[in-house]
Amino acid sequence: MKVESEIKKWGNSLALRVTGIMADLPNFKDGTKVIVEVSEEGIMVKPVRSKKRKLRLPYSEKELLADLCAETAHADELATPLATEMGE
Repeated sequence: MKVESEIKKWGNSLALRVTGIMADLPNFKDGTKVIVEVSEEGIMVKPVRSKKRKLRLPYSEKELLADLCAETAHADELATPLATEMGE
C-alpha cells in the first residue's frame, strides 16, 4: 500500500507525521518502539518485535493427566458415531 505524505520541518529536524493507515496497519501507538532502516532509496520503519515469552501454565500436562482413567475422563459419556457418520 502506498500513502502520499509530506516531510515537514520540526525544530532543527525533519519529520514525517504517521497518520491514519500508516499507523493503523502496523498497529503503531504512542510509545511504540521501532527500528528504522535507512538506505539511499528511503527509510523503512518497523515495530520492534519482542521475544515471545514462553507461557508458564500452572499445571504440567503430566500433572493434569496423572489420575486420568476411562471413568474419570467420563469415557462412558462419549457419543458413539453412527456407521453413516463414519462413511460406511
